[in-house]
Amino acid sequence: ARAARDATAGVEYLPLPPRSRLGELVGPGSFQWATGIEDTFITAPHATTGRTLDEYELTGHYAAWREDLALMASLGVKSARYGIPWHRIQPAPDEWTWQFADDTLGRMLELGVDPQVDLVHYGLPAWIEGAYLNPDYPALVAEYAARLAERFKGRIRWYTPLNEPRITAWYCGRLGWWPPYRRSWAGFVAVMLGICRGIKATVAALLAVDPQIVPYHVDATDLYTTTDPTLEDEARLRQNIVFLALDLICGRIDESHPLRSWLVRHGATDVELDAFLRDPCPVPIIGLNLYPMFTQKTLHRDARGRLRIRMTYADGDLVHTLARAYFDRYGVAMIVSETASFGSVERRMAWLDGSIDAVRTARNEGLPVVGYTWWPMFALITWAYRQGRRPVGEHLLQMGLWDLQSTPDGALARVATPLVDAYRALAARGADPVGALTQRTAHRVTTTA
Repeated sequence: ARAARDATAGVEYLPLPPRSRLGELVGPGSFQWATGIEDTFITAPHATTGRTLDEYELTGHYAAWREDLALMASLGVKSARYGIPWHRIQPAPDEWTWQFADDTLGRMLELGVDPQVDLVHYGLPAWIEGAYLNPDYPALVAEYAARLAERFKGRIRWYTPLNEPRITAWYCGRLGWWPPYRRSWAGFVAVMLGICRGIKATVAALLAVDPQIVPYHVDATDLYTTTDPTLEDEARLRQNIVFLALDLICGRIDESHPLRSWLVRHGATDVELDAFLRDPCPVPIIGLNLYPMFTQKTLHRDARGRLRIRMTYADGDLVHTLARAYFDRYGVAMIVSETASFGSVERRMAWLDGSIDAVRTARNEGLPVVGYTWWPMFALITWAYRQGRRPVGEHLLQMGLWDLQSTPDGALARVATPLVDAYRALAARGADPVGALTQRTAHRVTTTA
């Protein structure tokens, strides 16, 4: 009933299908164009600067959400990733404030844009002591997810339980930038286990509300390589860690898994790991977050013999390589859930063209890449803002279809670039820009889902 037709292009668009109809995604003429707004929420003030990192606040989205959603809809996309600020929805353990979620998600639906709800994007409400290491975290996040899903039952069915588990565990458990501020591999493992227990609890809670909900697991992708023979084992380790979160929740970490002994050495217990084995979590579709300037990593040693990681700017084939790796491992449909380049409009346009060409190549080979998301829709504020002292306008990272520009009154204006028209034209053409999906994998994807 919510299918819409663009009368000028003659293209029929379908909303995001519920779980029982996921097979529609791999139809030869089906493709989902999407966008999203950067929604990192780090609620803990930095110890030195006192700053937090709430992207909606820093970019002015809380004030301009109506205008921002109108821009979103103007692209002609029929779905979009959209984060809910849990810390504002539940500012205290027994306090729930739903106005922002009701207004924004409701407006997206009115505009014909199906929300892919991003439930947790790095940060948690400050009152959850110990963050992901709080023993009550899985129950708390499951309750939040269930309450939101109940409010929108039958209207919204795609939810991301937690964006980028590995990056979250890295910054919270290994680098110590964000709560609970652990700085070791043991901290990384502990946080990752807590995150994955939360993901499983969230999925169970969502499906209890509505079995037609689709858990949309969005993963940060990386490709590790090295030309140093002494670092080949380290490169393999890092690549296996890329898949750790999905392998955990899918129940893959058995005694033969290459990370099993590594996890135990860094604090995981057999009891914890076996709990994931006994009760695997469904992964019906995977979102791939990838960026040409961040995702391709080369290990090397500096002049003093220290391990270093160099990020080299990738070409569009990055998309094809990652799609092959994830499909070979998990056998489910995939959406490019985040991609963009920073820099000039010309550089961003080149990445748009090159990455879409790579999606076409993947689909021609039967790799079920069924959607593409330019993220973020407009510029974001760099994470360094939280520990820095420069004003917001000096922390802009122009990666969007719209640029953000500081105005004399301190606001950030949304300034359209030529990418807006280019992306709108792509969305209007449906699957044509990426070609029909070769159908030899369709049965496998449908039966897996």
